[in-house]
Amino acid sequence: MADNKMKYTIDSNMQFPMIEIALETGEFAYIQRGSMIYHNAAVTLTSELNAKGNGIGKLFKAAGRAMTSGESVFITKAVSSNDNGIIALAPSTPGQVMPVDLGSKQYRLNDGAFLALDGSAQYTMERQSVGKAFFGGQGGLFVMTTNGVGTLLVNAFGSIKKIELQSQEITIDNAHVVAWSDTLDYNIHLENGFVQSIGTGEGVVNTFRGTGEIYVQSLNIETFANIMKNYIVTDGKSSSSGNPLGGLFDALT
Repeated sequence: MADNKMKYTIDSNMQFPMIEIALETGEFAYIQRGSMIYHNAAVTLTSELNAKGNGIGKLFKAAGRAMTSGESVFITKAVSSNDNGIIALAPSTPGQVMPVDLGSKQYRLNDGAFLALDGSAQYTMERQSVGKAFFGGQGGLFVMTTNGVGTLLVNAFGSIKKIELQSQEITIDNAHVVAWSDTLDYNIHLENGFVQSIGTGEGVVNTFRGTGEIYVQSLNIETFANIMKNYIVTDGKSSSSGNPLGGLFDALT
């Protein structure tokens, strides 16, 4: 009998993680769009509007949330028709995948951290302040917040480390934040003001206060993207000026 408690395996023999989720009859899991590698005949993928409600109102809610948060209008749902359902997933960026138990603890997620969630749990998009929306990477005016009982799979760019706070405070580069307890107060801001942020190279940071957990990733995708810009060829020319591989890119193009 389906209990919607996620049964999964993470292949540790692979350089980059691949996750297999086993589903029984009627069980389902929500998954990140585009994360499916394969599934067997028992599993069907469907799309649902990413909002609560019914009819045209539900469509407008989903569309409005997509415009203000950058989140998709639809969510992907994997449903099994028998007890042998299998679906395999992989994150969109190379890095660690970690399970997080939901129940007495709930979490907020940064953009790109969500990989899968079992059918016993849910997530909502919680409105945040304009200041947090302006500075942060957590979905603009909304931030993904979990609720219910179940298993959440989060993915990161690089490795994941858990930081535990006990009535403490810590400041973390916002691009390294994966997820954090909903019991924590958080404030997204510039490190030491605009001028100092330019000088130190540390831009938007997130200061957490209280008691709870924070998951951080070892790599910064924004920094990585800026490095890769130097090697991207556009209009027959590379933007690799000033780096040792520039001549090679120019010669090849």
